[in-house]
Amino acid sequence: MGRCAPGAPVQVLAAALVLVALAPGPAGGTGPSLLVTIGDVTATTAVVWARLPAPGEVAVSLKPAAGEGGARGTLEITRRADFTGKLVLSGLTPATRYAWQARGGGETVAGEFVTAPAADARARVRFLWSGDLGGGGFCRPMDGGYRIFRTMALTRPDFFLFVGDTIYADIKCDRPGVVPGADFVATRLDQYRARHRYQREDPALQELLRATSVDAIWDDHEVRNDFSGPTEPLMPTGRRAFLEYWPIVPPGDEPTRLYRKFRWGRLLEVFILDTRQYRSPNAAPDGPGKTMLGAAQRRWLVDSVSASTATWKVVVSSVPLSIPTGSPARRDSWSNASVYGTPQEGGTGFAVERDALLRQLRERGVKNLVFVVADVHHAEIIRHHPAPGWSFHEFVAGPLSARFGRPRPLDEGLNPRSLFARSGVNNFGEVTLEPAHLTVRLYDEEGAVLFTHTIKPDE
Repeated sequence: MGRCAPGAPVQVLAAALVLVALAPGPAGGTGPSLLVTIGDVTATTAVVWARLPAPGEVAVSLKPAAGEGGARGTLEITRRADFTGKLVLSGLTPATRYAWQARGGGETVAGEFVTAPAADARARVRFLWSGDLGGGGFCRPMDGGYRIFRTMALTRPDFFLFVGDTIYADIKCDRPGVVPGADFVATRLDQYRARHRYQREDPALQELLRATSVDAIWDDHEVRNDFSGPTEPLMPTGRRAFLEYWPIVPPGDEPTRLYRKFRWGRLLEVFILDTRQYRSPNAAPDGPGKTMLGAAQRRWLVDSVSASTATWKVVVSSVPLSIPTGSPARRDSWSNASVYGTPQEGGTGFAVERDALLRQLRERGVKNLVFVVADVHHAEIIRHHPAPGWSFHEFVAGPLSARFGRPRPLDEGLNPRSLFARSGVNNFGEVTLEPAHLTVRLYDEEGAVLFTHTIKPDE
């Protein structure tokens, strides 16, 4: 799936599947009344998301930072989808920095973003990634908000990959010193919406979202810890709120689809996985019948990555490939390994599917493969060498703000080598792609570089 069809007309998209009157949200009234986010940007399109506290219109205009032209449109905001709406703007110019302005509810908000280069342009690209925001009750600080986002905004990236756990709907925000309004566990639609709104109103996050575009995907805490696809009764509710609150436009025939891909010039193609809504129960024994992706997404991934002509293929997985999470009886990541990193017979991970995917990609000659992941609340750079003559990398970042995790033995089944690992700090990663190499850097929330690694492409 591409993101938005180039040349499609400007269209206002209802973000809700059914019409629901808004229940008063526990987190209301703590931030600006007009919220705007730009996301899922391509060379010629951008999705604009906006929210008002009441019905109205949001007028959006784009103008190149240098030169003439631009685009404009209007979002009709109703009670649908918690007063959120989406607008797809098309006909944009590739590799162009746009200034945008949104007006609604008596407020004006401005920002900028950059469109992707044309598919054959060997243009430099730089993006950020991280995940895990508000875990363990480490929610919005009353003193200035999540300051890591201000550090990220200063880097002026081409885009930000928000790799899951964008909220922790199942954990109360009740620690001293955090902004009030989210000290509840979400079980109803209005509560899930309120948890998303609570995060989005953070002033520091707003600074980042005015500085660049975002590509978001969920993990488990947008619903409930370690949830497993259709066996989770709250999944449709959490999924609906997630879709309402992020600038994502699924295809018309698959209105709940979250996995997608996008091209960023000659050097990069990104493949965003949905590791949640199609997965088998975590407690099921691993084997050929167990899946994290579902049959359709798995075929899409193998075929899309294999067919990509981009130099670097970056796969976004909200859960790690080589770091076991959950308990041995209910593994939540791809790995089956024990706490010592040794593969386990009769494990409950998803390693059979993982290894089959990697084998197919290897047999199809895929080179320059990188997975970017989050979820484990520490930073790490890993090189895997699962077969002679074939290797790939796994980049781990996070948390943005959460209880810290710790590095642990990696899954020996992937023949891994940890190049760097660090816990105890909120962090994010940066990837810079140039024709001659890829450079990955890990930063703490103050902007100090924790580690730098450079990889040359295998041509």
